Amino acid sequence: MITKIGIVAGEIWHFLDERGEVALSEIVSKIDRPRDNILMSIGWLAREGHILLDEGALDYTVSLRKQADYEQVNKI
Repeated sequence: MITKIGIVAGEIWHFLDERGEVALSEIVSKIDRPRDNILMSIGWLAREGHILLDEGALDYTVSLRKQADYEQVNKI
């Protein structure tokens, strides 16, 4: 299962790299993987600090963390 999560996380990372900030629902609909695997992979990417999640009124938005964001996290 960990390998599957890692593979899906890589697909999500590339998806975000190509498209920028997107709604979580768009990731789930565009990536051809089970929803649970996508959500586990999003959680893993968030925990590792690779993505940013923002809660909107109707959906979450997901984006890759920029280099400046990494530097800010390391200062804290």
